[in-house]
Amino acid sequence: MLTRGKQRFKLKMPGAFVILFILTIVAVIATWVVPSGSYAKLAYNQANSSLQVKQPNGQVEKVPATQKELDKLGVKINIQKFTSGSINQEISIPNTYQRLKQHPAGVDQITSSMVNGTIEAVDIMVFIFVLGGLIGVVRASGAFESGLLALTKKTKGHEFLLIFLVATLMVLGGTLCGIEEEAVAFYPILVPVFIAMGYDSIVCVGAIFLASSIGTAFSTINPFSVVIASNAAGISFTEGLPWRAFGCVVAALFVIGYLYWYSKKVKQNPAASYSYEDRNEFNQKWSVINNDEQQAAFTLRKKIVLALFVAGFPLMVWGVMTQGWWFPKMAASFLAFAILIMILTATGKNGIGEKGVVDAFVNGASSLVGVSLIIGLARGINLILNQGMISDTILDFSSSLVAHMSGPVFIIVMLFIYFVLGFIVPSSSGLAVLSMPILAPLADTVQIPRFVVVTAYQFGQYAMLFLAPTGLVMATLQMLDMKYSHWFKFVWPVVVFLLVFGGGILVAQVLMY
Repeated sequence: MLTRGKQRFKLKMPGAFVILFILTIVAVIATWVVPSGSYAKLAYNQANSSLQVKQPNGQVEKVPATQKELDKLGVKINIQKFTSGSINQEISIPNTYQRLKQHPAGVDQITSSMVNGTIEAVDIMVFIFVLGGLIGVVRASGAFESGLLALTKKTKGHEFLLIFLVATLMVLGGTLCGIEEEAVAFYPILVPVFIAMGYDSIVCVGAIFLASSIGTAFSTINPFSVVIASNAAGISFTEGLPWRAFGCVVAALFVIGYLYWYSKKVKQNPAASYSYEDRNEFNQKWSVINNDEQQAAFTLRKKIVLALFVAGFPLMVWGVMTQGWWFPKMAASFLAFAILIMILTATGKNGIGEKGVVDAFVNGASSLVGVSLIIGLARGINLILNQGMISDTILDFSSSLVAHMSGPVFIIVMLFIYFVLGFIVPSSSGLAVLSMPILAPLADTVQIPRFVVVTAYQFGQYAMLFLAPTGLVMATLQMLDMKYSHWFKFVWPVVVFLLVFGGGILVAQVLMY
């Protein structure tokens, strides 16, 4: 969109909903232009302990779950990866790609995909609604404001220390267990703190989303990325681990240094903020401090409320890392804390009553409706591409593109192939099982280890996920009312760093093999 200034026209980026609507139309057009096709798919049937082969034409065949059958299919993966549950999704079978009758999406799918994508994302949406309700109740209790006033007094002069600690923990969460979508839960507790310390919305997203994603890009033992990709490539995830650990340390130092440079600049001159034009709306939404000294008194009840609120987050991390929690379980745990806080806030002296806490919960949940819808719309784009059956066509073209190249050229091209595929398939586990059985064996033809392809997948996909509207970016920006153009201005150096530094690591791996 164009807006007229005094002397010139200025290009203005549309908002998150408009961007996703445009991409939905583009996805529909792509299903008419890109040929449809599919690889045969292989899955393990737990019920009858057999392998199930689904041909591109839809015909399903059951074969014994033995290593011999896998070898016959050209799938170079240990059978125990299937029988143990390490690989629990369909994987593509090499050399089985077939062109199929075109599956173009109709005009009606522009809207139906939005609805179906929202339905598919309902577990995340419920989690976000419960989180929003919890935030609303805590804010109504006054505990946020009182706690922040106490915290800012104690941290005065050492504000960046909190950013350093948060970013470090997020990098660790990303590299160890792939905390990304779950990181949404940390904004309500940390954003008001960053505002109180004089920082802007960019710092908030950088310390949480950017740091967790850079950790995931250099995953060491993340089961949703490097482990499942290594399994699908037929190797152990420990192969290449020292390289990834080294890269993770360097990348963490780079991101923390970049955050230090930017936060120092904003602290010294708020007008230097990339999101300065939206600061008033952002502060109005997230700031919890006012000048009422009585309201700001940090009473025992407020301390208990704040302690209950904070306790929910380490519990969530523990559940995700050790108990296999997913969004329904996380939502249930946050709801339990919300109920306890509602009881404390409604009753006793200065309590706001039953209607007060219920209204606070509902208003808090309603404030995140836009974030939830963004996630659903992004899912809708993926549904169109999947139903159009064009992802495998792009994958087949990619595999032919890198055939017979020299090792260093092969791996750099592979990096950019995954950069593109990261837009089409933003799910790390989904892209791993889709592509690894096809692309990893190509490493054998150029005499390089398969773990290098796994590393290229991590770097390429996550360089794109810092930018791709089909991933988590748009939901994060919507939550903080941040324009995509402001985020792009901040994050593009990190994308360049990941591609250049990551490319250097990949070439070094090839040359040292």
